[in-house]
Amino acid sequence: MVESVIERITRGHFWDFHGGIHPPEQKMLTASKPIKQLALPKQLIIPLQQHIGREGDLLVKIGDKVLKGQALTLSTNPMVVPIHAPTSGTISAIKMSVIAHPSGLSQLCVFLDVDGEDTWRKKTVCADIEQLSNSEIIEKIADAGIAGMGGAGFPTHIKVNSKTDINFLIINGAECEPYITADDLLMMEQSNAIVDGIKILDKLLTPNFILIAIEDNKPKAIKALQQATAAIEKIKVCVVPTKYPAGGEKQLIQILTGQEVPSGRLPIHTGIVMQNIATCFAINDAVRHDIPLIRRVVTVTGQALNKPQNVWALLGTPINFLLKQCDVQAIENEQQPVIMGGPMMGFSVSSELVPIVKTSNCILVPSKTEMPSAFEKESKEVECIRCGQCSDVCPSQLLPQELQWSAKAKDYPQLEKLNLSDCIDCGACAYVCPSQIPLVHYYRIAKAEIRQQQQLDLKAEKAKTRFEARNLRLEKEKTARQEKHKKAAAARKAAMNIATPEATGAKSAVAAALARVKAKKAAQSQSQSQASTAEAQKNLAQSNELATEATNPVDEQKTEVAAAIARAKAKRILKQEAANKPISSNEGVKQTVTAQLEVSQPPSNDDKKAIIAAAIAKAKAKKLSKAADAVKSVNLAESTAAEKAVNLTDKKAKIAAAIAKAKSKALAKKANQETPITTAEDIHLEKIKAVRVESKDESDSKANAAADKKIRISAAIAKAKAKKKLKEARNLAGTVKNNDQDSG
Repeated sequence: MVESVIERITRGHFWDFHGGIHPPEQKMLTASKPIKQLALPKQLIIPLQQHIGREGDLLVKIGDKVLKGQALTLSTNPMVVPIHAPTSGTISAIKMSVIAHPSGLSQLCVFLDVDGEDTWRKKTVCADIEQLSNSEIIEKIADAGIAGMGGAGFPTHIKVNSKTDINFLIINGAECEPYITADDLLMMEQSNAIVDGIKILDKLLTPNFILIAIEDNKPKAIKALQQATAAIEKIKVCVVPTKYPAGGEKQLIQILTGQEVPSGRLPIHTGIVMQNIATCFAINDAVRHDIPLIRRVVTVTGQALNKPQNVWALLGTPINFLLKQCDVQAIENEQQPVIMGGPMMGFSVSSELVPIVKTSNCILVPSKTEMPSAFEKESKEVECIRCGQCSDVCPSQLLPQELQWSAKAKDYPQLEKLNLSDCIDCGACAYVCPSQIPLVHYYRIAKAEIRQQQQLDLKAEKAKTRFEARNLRLEKEKTARQEKHKKAAAARKAAMNIATPEATGAKSAVAAALARVKAKKAAQSQSQSQASTAEAQKNLAQSNELATEATNPVDEQKTEVAAAIARAKAKRILKQEAANKPISSNEGVKQTVTAQLEVSQPPSNDDKKAIIAAAIAKAKAKKLSKAADAVKSVNLAESTAAEKAVNLTDKKAKIAAAIAKAKSKALAKKANQETPITTAEDIHLEKIKAVRVESKDESDSKANAAADKKIRISAAIAKAKAKKKLKEARNLAGTVKNNDQDSG
């Protein structure tokens, strides 16, 4: 098949593509003028992103002085193409500025104040490319920041780093857009440099054939390249018919080879690679002369210019500087429209400060008679009449009217079904539309929105993937840790079960640790038990002293109280015998009457005092007897508790201390009541309550220190109160004795 293609090309027979148009060329304005070298502008505005892909990382800051050819950004990704300083100067600003885009949006740009010296950085010239390996050549192309200069701006180093078998390397010199002659003049003036660039591509890709496609309306360029490639049999200069858009990638492939690239696929998939004429020139500069992509040929044309011209423009040159160099005509009371690109695929710029970038090949400044539609502020768009002319001229065989309806409705799924991505924005449909519908405008907006949504979806998918990967990683780490702990525990257990010196030592260490803990607990319990025992013995001694002091005066006064009671009882018995004796005679009657009179007579004052004193003495003696019994019971209980506490464990010692505390509380409570001395029954009841409370709270370990302190306080209070009651008992005994003497 390859041979048949070459045979057809040799005979000058080519294939054709669907549709296409023949608009007025208007190339004569600049085709006969050589490329002009311009003076340096005062300031360059260099966008960080001038290609398809991402912008690089900045290597400079405000105030830095840079040399011509010095890199301003760093490539950190295959889709990142660096930019370079087009001349020497100082970085005056790094800020957002309007860029060359149909949207008129702003982008981060580097502002370079030109110093006018145009000082180069150090360059390394390579006279023989055979000394360089393919990887070194590709690295030089990438470092030079070369991207496709035909309009797409795809990174060149990716395109030339192909491992697939290449049948055809096609060099696109068709330049089918009206007005534009930049490639035409470049082929006429730099044909040898272009061929050298083609040879570098041949070394990298090793294609079977190299086809240079040029439209037949460029005779001088055709002749120049035929002469430059006459000695290279592999290269074929193909003169194709003039037809717009023959310069489209898929359309030119179909013209030369008859192959139609399927929708959604790239030419590389069919063994074909295409490069632009200007890109070949830039590759030669980069590899052989170490010159990065810092300039390009730009066609500045239009009937509104007095001196339309192709110029060598530094990247970053503002459009207004180029217009001044080509002597733009002044238009009164109207704003001059400026179009970047040709009349078919170009777009109006919103500011004359928009800079030249790597894909800028034309600045069109039309007059009002030349392009009246460019001066119209309002669109004359009317409803589609379904004439079908747009479908007839579409080179991609799409349905432009349906694409426009879906684009207005924002029906993105339907746009994908209609293969909007295959549209090359050639503008042929809009050119023939009788309703003056700007179809390409709708397509560009829809593509931008779809591309933005795809980027958002891609970011969301990447975020989801990262999230799931993180969860999986954390789960794996958790499982690994658990498994590690299990293995370590099993290893320790197995090691301790083996009768080895290490295992024995480990067991001994564990046993020693346990023994230390138990010994510490036993020491704490013993110290608490000893403290409780000592406190109980102290309380017992204090209680014995109180009992001794309280019982001594009682023993001394028992005889006196007993004598008083005996006298009272004797008087009562005499009265009862007298009342019960029978009356048998007058004497008996007399005695009886006398006894009755004695009984019935009121007692004297002395008798009354004696009776009252005896009753009081009896009552006090009874109270003293009860107090003595109560003290003895307390002493006996405390003595028993102290003896038992010596032999009890820590738990029983706590109970004994709590009982002693309850006893002291009972004594204090009884002392504050009306009866000055607590009875034995009350103390017994308090003991029972204390035991119940202690049995209920015996597990409370917080009562140790507080209970000891309260026991000591209670013992001191009981001692003081006992002394007071002893004094009262002695005073009472003295009073009873005096009363008995008075009554005697």
